[in-house]
Amino acid sequence: LAGKKAGRVTARRFAAPPDAGIARRLLDEIAASAVDLVPFATAAPIALYGAGNLGRMAREFLDAVGRPFDLVIDRNAAGLRNEPYWWGHRVMAPGAVPEEIKRSHVVLVTVATAEYVPVEDALREEGFEQIVPFYDFAEGFRQVHPLSNGWFAGPISDREQDMIGRVLEGYADDVSRAHHLQFLAWRRLRQEWTFDGAPVTGGDRFFIPEIMVVLGDDEIFVDAGAHHGSVIDAFTARTNGRFASIVAVEPDAANRERLLATIEATMPGDDRVVILNCALGSAPGEARFHAGLGYASQLSATGRESVRVAKLDDLTAASFVKLHLEGGELDALKGGREMLARDRPIVAATVYHNDDGIWRTPLWLMETLPGYRFLFRLHSWCGTGAVIYAIPEERRR
Repeated sequence: LAGKKAGRVTARRFAAPPDAGIARRLLDEIAASAVDLVPFATAAPIALYGAGNLGRMAREFLDAVGRPFDLVIDRNAAGLRNEPYWWGHRVMAPGAVPEEIKRSHVVLVTVATAEYVPVEDALREEGFEQIVPFYDFAEGFRQVHPLSNGWFAGPISDREQDMIGRVLEGYADDVSRAHHLQFLAWRRLRQEWTFDGAPVTGGDRFFIPEIMVVLGDDEIFVDAGAHHGSVIDAFTARTNGRFASIVAVEPDAANRERLLATIEATMPGDDRVVILNCALGSAPGEARFHAGLGYASQLSATGRESVRVAKLDDLTAASFVKLHLEGGELDALKGGREMLARDRPIVAATVYHNDDGIWRTPLWLMETLPGYRFLFRLHSWCGTGAVIYAIPEERRR
């Protein structure tokens, strides 16, 4: 393995995914660390690096928390100046940024589709002095905004180390162990680990090859956290429109309106698709909901409205359940215990919004679903895009 320093983040590269024994030793190394991480706080002026989806989310986040930014830095600055979304904001290529700004501004990196350390290295070579992952900054505003992608994992107790070790041993392949350790190293150490033979793949989230080979023509697909319908679009495309039904769960009103428009545009008049206005949890009732945050809308004490909470058990039968609930995945799974046992669906659940993903969610699935194959995959960088997959053994071909 090789290591090098790059600001606040260290990069380490391993020659191959680890087997269970090596994974245990690497876990021991992480657990022995005395690193103490805290959110990045600054009063310095801010620039954003990256104008893609995360850059847009960052702009809306900064507006919401009252922290203006001065400019957007992007290598495609010329093209972005023509995008209405960025009108009214300065957009510059890195080489065009004045030297004074390179020294005075904190650059929040809003890129999660590529390794972080090379991005930071390239910016330092351009002369930028203060470079920080966006989520490390956003984590300092959790009391007013629930965006939760930047959390830090605290010290690992002996019990937690044992639980994580059980999860690592329970995975069906070494790529899962590599990705779980990569996820944990970022969250606990802010180290960027990579393993040759275990690439981070961005284009197949929820539809990895191991899922695609078991999908049939009569799936009942539950899309919880349906947002604007991009996962439903991917599902219908990958199944060539052959499925039994889709149940889309989306409690945010603005998201639901966009979702309905997507479905009407792509599947007009298709009565196989049902949209439900509720959140999912371990018990039915009502709960506070922070709406209007796009991808990040979620059940939260910071919310100003109340939404209906339902259990998966009470909704429908299912053969494929996708959960992207900004940290509410484990509660939703617990509310579906009867359905999971009865229907034995494929499960794909995001696990990067809180520390349930370190061991609680995967271990709950492993202990609750006998006769399943469990995989862990990263679909983006900076500790994000982590999904656990559970595939019934009887569906393997």
